[in-house]
Amino acid sequence: MKMDLREFIDLEVVVVYIKYIIILMIKMMLMSVVTAYYRMKNKAFSNPEDAASYGKGEQAKKYLRTDPDVERVRRIHLNDLENIIPFAIVGFLYSLSGVPYSTAVLHYRLFLGSRIFHTIAYLVPLPQPCRGLAWLIGYLVTFSMIYKLILVSLAM
Repeated sequence: MKMDLREFIDLEVVVVYIKYIIILMIKMMLMSVVTAYYRMKNKAFSNPEDAASYGKGEQAKKYLRTDPDVERVRRIHLNDLENIIPFAIVGFLYSLSGVPYSTAVLHYRLFLGSRIFHTIAYLVPLPQPCRGLAWLIGYLVTFSMIYKLILVSLAM
């Protein structure tokens, strides 16, 4: 017996996925703004043309440097890219897998909360294992969704 995929799709689950992924994308994009803020605040640039805004010639060279605060924010952004993009892809497929609304919302909230807490734990910084646990929760949420997708695909 063939399954009609339309039987699986719950529009409410797709809509809630869209809401959460928009929040996550905004959060991830704001990390670029935070990075720029720390670069300007600490006058630490990686490109000569950016450093030239603060001086010419040899004067500008002192602003071509790495800064611990800038690098910390860049690592947060990189970690977002490594985790939010896979979540976005898996989460979309998950929202189409026939999962109950309450289960989907739980997954999406846990992931969003873990990413926000991860950022706070990294920026403050909070002592480990705070950041590691926040990362792990998000990672496990994504794998939980992957597991559901495998089960659904095997049932088809």
